[in-house]
Amino acid sequence: MRIEQIYTKCLAHAAYYIESEGEAVVIDPLREVQPYLDLADEDNAKIIYVLETHFHADFVSGHLDLAKKTNAAIVYGPTAEASFNFQLMEDGAILKVGKLTFELIHTPGHTMESSCFLLRDENEKPIAIFTGDTLFIGDVGRPDLAQRVFSDLTQDKLAGHMFDSLRNKLMTLADDIIVYPGHGAGSACGKNMSKETFDTLGNQKKVNYALNPELTKEAFITELTTGLTPSPAYFPSNAVINRKGYEEFDSVLEKNSKPLSVNEFEFLSKENDVLVLDTRHHDQFVKGFVPNSYFIGIQGDFAPWVGTVIENINQKIVFISEPGKEEEVITRLSRIGYDNVLGYLEGGFEAWVNAEKETDSIESINVSEFENRYTQDSELNILDVRRASEFDSEHVKDAQNLPVDYIHKNLHEANSDKKYYVHCAGGYRSVIFASIAKSKGYNDVINVEGGFGKLKQSDVFPKTEFVCPTTML
Repeated sequence: MRIEQIYTKCLAHAAYYIESEGEAVVIDPLREVQPYLDLADEDNAKIIYVLETHFHADFVSGHLDLAKKTNAAIVYGPTAEASFNFQLMEDGAILKVGKLTFELIHTPGHTMESSCFLLRDENEKPIAIFTGDTLFIGDVGRPDLAQRVFSDLTQDKLAGHMFDSLRNKLMTLADDIIVYPGHGAGSACGKNMSKETFDTLGNQKKVNYALNPELTKEAFITELTTGLTPSPAYFPSNAVINRKGYEEFDSVLEKNSKPLSVNEFEFLSKENDVLVLDTRHHDQFVKGFVPNSYFIGIQGDFAPWVGTVIENINQKIVFISEPGKEEEVITRLSRIGYDNVLGYLEGGFEAWVNAEKETDSIESINVSEFENRYTQDSELNILDVRRASEFDSEHVKDAQNLPVDYIHKNLHEANSDKKYYVHCAGGYRSVIFASIAKSKGYNDVINVEGGFGKLKQSDVFPKTEFVCPTTML
């Protein structure tokens, strides 16, 4: 028996490959399926099932491509409806894979079709459960996503279903079972996920707030639905794509891998319906970029930020990357369904500079320089673009909170005629914010390198200027 967790950090996503006696299953695959095929080749195994815990909203699954390449059956739980052929399993149904068995446990709550797969070894002992977005380490799946696709569902109804699924099904299982969830910390599919990517069910019963046996159903619903922030704009589109189907990844990669000369790139960049995306490191971007570019660097949580700040999943995109990173950019865009890529700048930004084309830049200062300016003028306009929860925990005194997550809704709260010093936690999000703001006419935006993390470490910046909601630090 072989169990492999394939964890993709930028999406905080876990897929699984399980093999026994030359037969294998893959659970919740990403869109690029070659890694799973490679694992099967290593084991001289045949993938016979693609198990889907639900219709995902945060990424485009590889279920269709993997099934086409392997002739594996796609499996969903009760109530699932899709535009392609799949095997619907009822609650309690069993699949045989080599010497192993998988039992489908229907666990509505995150979505109505959400299901977990309980793995038993050759002696019929339960050893692991693959919980998708039902049970995370430290959390459970948020109950408000399905209602954006199905208007007859409310988050309270789904939260009630989640309570029943946890209490009547998952919490009745043995404590020594290993929980393998669909996501870890950083995913927008939950509120409080741990950085750990697996745990025993028994320990989760002790430490996971959602498994507290003393919580009434009403208290559980209140707890689960309190503090939910709006999900990224692309989530409903991905849920529909996973239900209806999509273009093969291999075709998307071939079609979108189009090198553009400087002149071709310039022509497309000036079209009103084309967005220029710069994926280099933020330290490089601030020094020089093609005017009106959006910065989203692939060294960070690239795909989720694309889906958050580029709200139209069908947006025409041309991009700039470090030479040799083009395929990675296209792959990571395709993971969330951003397939309308017209090409990339051949030779990267250096080719643009060598052609003596117009460039723009963003002033970027280190913490020491920011402290000097703050000391001279405590009336500086400071924008903290972290999430509201981060800001509420602790922030620079008199800073204004404009989370980059909602920049298209909140940017108007800043005055385009003023100078702003922008920071996030570490320097990535602030450059995203500054790039978009500059493309919209905010020309005096200054990036504070290192963000709040560096400010907290400083011996110069007065500690009394860091404030919590009710205390001065």
